[in-house]
Amino acid sequence: MQTHQLKRNNPNTKRTIVARGGKRGKTAGRGGKGQSARAGNKRRPEWRDIIKRVPKLRGRGISPQKSIVDARTVINIDILELAFAAGDVVSPATLVEKGLVSTLSGRVPSIKILGDGEVTKAFKLSGLYISDSAKAKIEKAGGTVTVVVEKIIAKPVKPVKIKAPKAEKVAGSEEKVVVKAEKPAKKGKKEVK
Repeated sequence: MQTHQLKRNNPNTKRTIVARGGKRGKTAGRGGKGQSARAGNKRRPEWRDIIKRVPKLRGRGISPQKSIVDARTVINIDILELAFAAGDVVSPATLVEKGLVSTLSGRVPSIKILGDGEVTKAFKLSGLYISDSAKAKIEKAGGTVTVVVEKIIAKPVKPVKIKAPKAEKVAGSEEKVVVKAEKPAKKGKKEVK
């Protein structure tokens, strides 16, 4: 190694000169005059208010148009013809065991059977959604189909209490039931005496 090949570990650090002279002259990289040029400049971020007004996409992923319900996994009946034997039970669990359907985060997705292809074996389908054409072909081959019934969550209804009419005695006769109609509340100012 020659002396002209020597290099120092730490290069010279340039002193940052602010204001007149040096690399950052005049406004020292702070732009023009005003609030932004002064020390202690810290303005409230207005964008935070705008961001807070935007609703959160709770569980919907990137697009708000995306459905909350996962899309059903589709399987045609010709695949069932190849994978299952006659008399086998076709359910979401058996489809996962055969490797025809993969789980989503450890849970079995909802599956729909479509009628593309031909069936010669009699299957027992349960726990699956099925198209009309696929159902007709499976039943024609001697199979049975148990269709999944979608759960409809009904809102609870509050019970309404009905007041019984009051009975009054009328003088000189037997007891009669007289129903009094409630007077509607008067609107307007009260009279001052």
